Formats: sequence, structure tokens, C-alpha cells
Amino acid sequence: MESVLLYVVGILVVVVGLGVSIGLHEIGHLVPAKLFGVKVGQYMIGFGPTLWSRRRGETEYGVKALPLGGYISMAGMFPPTRPGGMARTASTGFFQTLVQDARDASAQTITPGEEQRVFYKLPVLKRIVIMLGGPFMNLVIAVVLYGVLLMGFGVAQLSTTVGSVSACVLPATSERQECAADDPAAPGAEAGIRPGDRLVSIDGTGITSWQQATEIIRESPDEPLAVVVERDGEQVDLEVTPLLSERYAFDADGQVRTDAAGEPITQDVGFVGIGAATENVRQPITEVLPAVGDNVVRVGQLILNLPQRLIDVWNAAFGSEERDPNGPVSVVGVGRLAGEIASIDTAPVADRVAALIGLLASLNVALFVFNLIPLMPLDGGHVAGALWEAIRRGFAKLFRRPDPGPVDTAKIIPLTFAVVILLGGMSVLLIYADIVKPITLVG
Repeated sequence: MESVLLYVVGILVVVVGLGVSIGLHEIGHLVPAKLFGVKVGQYMIGFGPTLWSRRRGETEYGVKALPLGGYISMAGMFPPTRPGGMARTASTGFFQTLVQDARDASAQTITPGEEQRVFYKLPVLKRIVIMLGGPFMNLVIAVVLYGVLLMGFGVAQLSTTVGSVSACVLPATSERQECAADDPAAPGAEAGIRPGDRLVSIDGTGITSWQQATEIIRESPDEPLAVVVERDGEQVDLEVTPLLSERYAFDADGQVRTDAAGEPITQDVGFVGIGAATENVRQPITEVLPAVGDNVVRVGQLILNLPQRLIDVWNAAFGSEERDPNGPVSVVGVGRLAGEIASIDTAPVADRVAALIGLLASLNVALFVFNLIPLMPLDGGHVAGALWEAIRRGFAKLFRRPDPGPVDTAKIIPLTFAVVILLGGMSVLLIYADIVKPITLVG
């Protein structure tokens, strides 16, 4: 029962965190829009039927049933039809009607005397500030959460404390995990090294990192080494002789090296049979932005390869292939992962809290990057339209031509409609895959 409750708590943490992230994203649009004088009719978290709303001044604030995003409704998102143009009706075609409906909805909140309080009449720079305000808020949230994670909880790193001691020596090619009677004893166990001992020095060299200790041991096969460990607050002198052992050779990325035939390469090294314990090491503030930047790059690469990733998800959902643990997931998948993290009773509470914070930080990075895609209805699409308008007007001014006026982004409503359909299809596929074949933290 406790595990079930913790699972539910994990899901609730992500749901609340996602709701707050969406709300702050929309505030990132709302605040500059109001500062620049644009009339904002609605501020909504979610889509679909309204669950709750309250009007403050000219703006209705509310929450809708489907927590899949949010929006603010600004007057004059699309310019009206140019003089001499014809308003479209249903008889002129479906897509033309979509365009006209978008114009009509954009103009509904404009009342006499407020004609200048429209979005499309703002200078290009102000429109870009409004549209980038949302993604910028997600970036700020991600930076804050990464700061809490790295500076408050720290990053798991190898310590100089012994975490495990092998009882015997197994060949590198052995598939066994347990010792047999004829297996030679591991030098570490024979020397009396115990889990919990902190390495002070090896062969007279002070030990400041586990990597340093490993290099000394690997380079000293069959050579007696004086080892000093700290145990229960006292220093204990020991002597260990690393055994000449055949081990896999690793490259700089930590991968097993292979020969031309694809067989693993082995090498003779010194072996003691001890493993490091990990400890959380708090990071300086200078590590926060690089961590966020690394996450941004990973999300960007995922989006660039999204078609192939979605094919892989399809093959996994409707076939026998496994899900890529680093592939895209839906809100359902994120919730399941959060539930698993919260219900892992073998992990310390602090580690579980840190993992949930990291999940929310990554979610905000994903919202930041995804909203910058230059396609409407995403924020990046509106930014692209404003930049194109600046370019057109710049060339017109350069060549002394008449001002071409605002870019009529309503004309690409059919493309926007197609993008919405694609995003909806992607969401349905990911939700289905996260139900029938979810990415999981446990085997």
C-alpha cells in the first residue's frame, strides 16, 4: 500500500509541476503583452471545457479540463483583410473559411477606441519579446531547478571510500557472478580491506580520487603496495599485492575496445577486487548553465531526429521491439516515470526527490526547445512571422518601395491546422506506447 501511495505522490508531483510550468509559461506571454498595451481577453491553463474561471479587469483567468498546454487570447493576433479583399465564407472552401474564422476571432475582442491595442500593430521587437516570454520562463524554471539539483543535492560521483570487496577473482570472459571453490581469492579481501574503508594512501601516494587509486593498482601487478585506510576514525596499515589479471580494455568513452573481427580486446593489469562507493557532491554555480545547455542540445537532437524516433516508437508499440529509454515520451510516460521514482523504496528519500526535480527540469527544457520550433501554432512560428515582416519592411525601405504592411500570418492557418493534426497524432501514438509498452526504470 505504501508503494502505491508513493507512486501516486510521484504522479501528483509531476502533474502539479507541469501545471505550474504551463502557468508560468503563459505568464511569460501575459506580462509583456499587458506592459505593451495589448488587450488580453483570456489567460487559460489547459484546453477544452472550462473548470474554473474568474475575471479580473478585462482578462478572464481560468483552468480547463485538459492539462496539455495553455494560452492567452490577445486582440488582433491576425491583421484584417486588406482593403479590397473579400471575406471568405464556407462556400469558398474549407481552408479559406479557416483563415476568415481566425481573423474574425482575432477581431472579436476589439471595441471602438481600442484599435491600437492589437498584437499585429506592435513593433516587431515587442511581438518577439511577447512570444519568446513563454519559452524564456521555461528556461528560467529549468535553470532554477538545475541549480537546486546540482548545488543543493549534488551529483553522484565515485568517492575514495570502498563500497564493495570481491571475494574472488573471475576471468574477464567469465559469465559467472559468484565464486567457485577453485577461484583464487581476491587480493583486497586477503589484505583485509573492508567496505566502508576510506583510502588514505597507496604506496606512499595520498589518494584524492578513486581514479587515481585505480591507476596505481592497474600499473602495479605482482608488486606489494602499502595501503593506508581510515576505519572507524583510525588509520589502519595494510599491504596488498595486485594480481596480474586479464581485463577488458576500454576506450576514452568507457566502451569496451574491439579488434577488427569485433572481438573484445583484453589486457593484463593489476587487480585488487575493490569497488568505489558513490557520494553526492555539491556542484558550484558555474556548473548549472552548462548542465542546462547540455540538456538543451540533447532535446534539440531528439527533435531533429523526431520522425525516425516516432517510427521506432511505432515499431515498439505495435511490434516486438523495445522502447528507446532516451526516446520521446508523452505526459502519461512522464507520470509513470515519476511514480516509479517515488516508489523505489531502496533509494534514499533525498535521491528520489532529486530525481523528481531533475525530471521536472528536463520537462521544462523540452518545453523551451519545442516551443522554439518555427511553426505555428508554436511560439517559434509567431517569431518567424515577425522576423519575416522585419525583413520585408527592411528591403522595402532599402529600395524605397511602399511599406508592405504586416505579414498576414492568418494565410498559413491551413498549415497550422496540419501541424496541429500532426502534433495530435504524435501525442496519441506516444500515449498509446506509454500505456502498452512504457519506458520503465525497473527491469
